[in-house]
Parts: sequence; C-alpha cells; structure tokens
Amino acid sequence: MTQLTPNSQTQKVAIVTGGSRGLGRSTVLALAQRGVSVILTWNNARAQADEVVAEVAALGAKAVALQLDAGNSAAFDGFVGQVKDALTQLGVSRFDYLVNNAGTSHHGSIEKTTEAELDALYNVHVKGVFFLTQKLLPLLNDGGRIINISSGLTRFSVPESGPYAAMKGAVEVLTRYLAKELGPRGITANTVAPGAIQTDFSGGVVRDNPQVNQVVSSMTALGRPGVPDDIGPLIASLLSEASRWVNGQRIEASGGMVL
Repeated sequence: MTQLTPNSQTQKVAIVTGGSRGLGRSTVLALAQRGVSVILTWNNARAQADEVVAEVAALGAKAVALQLDAGNSAAFDGFVGQVKDALTQLGVSRFDYLVNNAGTSHHGSIEKTTEAELDALYNVHVKGVFFLTQKLLPLLNDGGRIINISSGLTRFSVPESGPYAAMKGAVEVLTRYLAKELGPRGITANTVAPGAIQTDFSGGVVRDNPQVNQVVSSMTALGRPGVPDDIGPLIASLLSEASRWVNGQRIEASGGMVL
C-alpha cells in the first residue's frame, strides 16, 4: 500500500478565513512566525487585512488577502479561481492547511430566533464551511490539515446561545466525518473550540463590558477571559508536523471554563 506523506514542497501554505482580525489574525501571524505563507480572507475589513499582510511581510513570510463572504456559497467557485492565482503568486500550485475561522455571532433565545437569523447562521457556520472545504479539497495537498473553529458553547450552555451553539455542534460532527473520509489521503481534520475571547466578536462584549468580563473571569479556572494569542499559536501548533497524529478531535481552549 502506498504511504501518503505530507506535501514535499518546501514552502507550506495555509488558507485562513476571517484572517484580518481577532483569532484569524493571531493564527495568520503565528503561522508566519513558523515560515508558513498564508492566503487570508476578509469580508468588510479590507484595511485591517492589508495591515496583516504587512505584518506578515515584516516577519519574513508572505501573505495574500482575498475578499470572501463565507455565507455566500454561490461565490465560492470564483473564490477558488482567486486562490489558484494567489497560489501561483506564492510560487506553488497547491496548499497545505485550511483554517475555517470566519464567523458571525448571534445572541437570542430559541423561542425568539427568527428563521432569517437561523438561515444566516447556517449559511456561514455550516453550509459555508461544508462547501468551501469541498471546493478547496482538490487543491489541498495529501498529508494536509484542516482546522474548523467551534466554541466552548457546544459543551456548556449559556443563555441565548442555543442557535449559535447548534451550528458549531454541526461543525464538530462534520469535522469527525472529514477526518474519516480524508484519512486515505493522509489529511487530518480537527476542531478548536475557544472559550470567551476578548476580541471585537459580538460587538466586543467580552473585551469592553466590565461586567461580562468579570462574569467570564469568575467562570474560568485561570481567572480571566482569553485573548487571541491564546488561540492562534495553538492552531499553528496543530497544523505542524508535531501534531500529525491528532485527528478527528475537539480541542477546547477556554482556560478551564465551567469545570
């Protein structure tokens, strides 16, 4: 039987959706510090994406920023074409790592969530992850890695988080099936589930609201909310050769929330 090995090209390349800010930005920079080139996507934050590209260059790595609405699957074929052009720009024809990070927040009870709100969540967090991964698989090298971002909310329950958490639960199941189906190609798939992180996600509520910050701190064994750099380096390490035997797993990085 032929043994599949990681891509033999010298330059490793990652695609990180939502890489212009927050966890995505931290992931891009952590990969750049390891010498990995990155194709990062942005939806509305073009200026921030350009800043990340410049930061990557300052670290001696390469990055290309592409616009992507992760909830608009009709645009994915065109995006794949742009990815091919970006890979050529980076001097390769295929990539090694996919991080499905782009996401939107939602706070509302199951009772009051509308069909339109649920559809919007589904389009980004489930349908978007499913079909973007599907369409990029032909460009992903054998021996590659996939990381999907979930949430601590799939393990513990917080009021008005049910609709969002349900979507992330679907992502966790999808990830296990990706690991199973892509195993013959030597591709691993894992989920990283952050706890509450101080970013502009959800309007920056964990970062900017002292009351919420204190509540999160009181629920967390390490006594504080997370920051982006608690997550980005973890993702980079899971994409490395050192984590090659980790597959089909949900890795929670929450500082020990609700233990």
